[in-house]
This record gives sequence, C-alpha cells and structure tokens, in this order.
Amino acid sequence: MQSTRNKLIEILAQHKHEYVSGQMLSEKLNISRSAIWKHMKALEKAGYKIEAKPRVGYQIINFPNQLNEYTLQWDLDTKWLGKSIIHKKSTVSTQIDAHKLAQNNATHGTIVIADEQTGGMGRKNREWHSAKQKGIWLSLILRPDIYPYEAPQLTLLTATVLADVLNVHPNLQVNIKWPNDILMNHRKVAGILTEMQAEQDDIQYIIIGIGINVNQQTADLPISLQKKATSLKIESKQEWSIKKIVQDILQIFEERYNHYIKHGFPKIKNKWENYGYKIGETIWIRTLKDAWQATFLGIAADGALLTKLKNGDVKKVYSAKIDWFEEDL
Repeated sequence: MQSTRNKLIEILAQHKHEYVSGQMLSEKLNISRSAIWKHMKALEKAGYKIEAKPRVGYQIINFPNQLNEYTLQWDLDTKWLGKSIIHKKSTVSTQIDAHKLAQNNATHGTIVIADEQTGGMGRKNREWHSAKQKGIWLSLILRPDIYPYEAPQLTLLTATVLADVLNVHPNLQVNIKWPNDILMNHRKVAGILTEMQAEQDDIQYIIIGIGINVNQQTADLPISLQKKATSLKIESKQEWSIKKIVQDILQIFEERYNHYIKHGFPKIKNKWENYGYKIGETIWIRTLKDAWQATFLGIAADGALLTKLKNGDVKKVYSAKIDWFEEDL
C-alpha cells in the first residue's frame, strides 16, 4: 500500500506543469490542509524543490537525484515504457521480481529497478556483482508480437541502445561483444540477460535484464574481475547520474523497439555491427560439444553469429561462448 507521502508525490508528478490546490490534495488524500503543508516541508528536507503560491497551490519544480519511481518518471518522455515502475532499495534479483510480476499480468513496459541486488545473475547463472547505489540493475517486461525464435534479436537491440547511451565521452571506446556484453576500452561495463516465457509460436512475455557498472571504483569490484570488468567512473574519471542514464535508456529503447516491431531487424543489425567487437578478426568459439577458431564476419540477418571457417565455409552460430584466446573460453 502506498504511503500518504508517496501518493502526494504521485499526484504532484501527474500535474508537473501546473499547480495543485491544497483543497484538492486534502480531498484526494483525506487529510487536513495543515497536514499537507507538513508533508511539503518534509519533502523539501528530502531534496524536493516545491513552489507554493497562496490561493493557487503547490507544484514540484525539481526532484532530488535519488532513484525511485517518481524521480525516474519525472520528465521521462516515453509513451508506454516505464509508465509503471517498481523500485526496490534491495532485492535478490530484478529478474526474479519481473517474472513474478509478468506472471501476474504486469503490463507491457513495466520496469523493475533496484538500488542493490543480493543475488544478481548473468547468463548461464553466473553471478553479477550488483553494488548498492553504484550501478543500474533493472529488468524490462515486454509482451512483443513476434515469434519466439526472434526473441534473441531483442538482446541485440538492447545492446545497441546501451552502446548509444554510453557512447557519449570522446575518450571512451564502446563496443558490443556478441551477444550481450557492452565493453568499454576492452573491459566489460554492462551485460544483458534476456529470458522468455512462451508456448509454441506465442510469446507470453520477455524479461530483459540490464546491469551496468556506473560509479564503482576499482576497489568496489571483486578482485577476480578487476582485469576484466570496469565502470563508467573508472574509465571516464567522473561521477555519472544513474537517473539520467536510466531515462536515456528507456527513451531510446522505446523508440528503437517501436521501429523494430514495425520494420524488423535490418536497422538493428547495421547499428550492432557498427559497435561489433573484433569483427574481421579471428575468435575462439565454444559450444557444449566443441571448440574451434573462425573469422568473425558480423551478425546474420536473424542475429546469429556469422563466422568464416578456415576452409572458407560460412557458418552461423546461435548459442556459444566466444573469446579471443582459447584459454579464456
């Protein structure tokens, strides 16, 4: 159940370009106007900038830079993505939360975001270290009208969104490692986990999990990952606004997703290959049964890894681990 203060923020956020009278707030919240005034003072202490005009009402001028559903929705220019946001200070996994919500009919475009994950996971159940208030840990609930075999294309689409959002600093080299890692100066800064519930040709829902290392220092990363992982702060030597990054991701994702649903994968393919890591170079590929070397050509029209074998044959790979040295597989 929402607290009175959260309901108050929600009402003010819904009227962000106009004043809301104390009388209206009193009636909607069923509390006195003096109680409204006390709540406003408490919000100001929490960092909200509120303008009050006698006989006119109250208006939130600015939200604090902290992360919650209201600060994220403030000035978020989307039509459907993020209209429902579930924010948690701490959770085991936003993916787990999102699955539960999706199974209980959460709407298309619902977001689950947390300040901290205590059991965050990447692909193949690998642990994802999710430091408190240092990164972005979120999951998107989607109900796309596509075939299940097309679902991996949404991972590639998401990767292009993250690459575009993070590619804003002239000294940062951003690349995408197939299929779901975002690299910055050759080290992993973000990952994507796509999970699906489907029956035959019908997708019930897709959950896209996004993890981004934002403001960690090197010492915040596990020792075992310090040579392989990085953060925006480590690479840029500056602090980043988590709220702004999340809003940028949601706005670009909605635009790109809408285009994909209407026009298909070609534009995403081209965008992905512009960021593709080690395209044209020799890579090692490992599946459950085999490992081999091949030249990385790019991605196929359906999103598969496109490679050229030593004998000249072109081979598609749909699920595999890739790396540049055999010992790293």
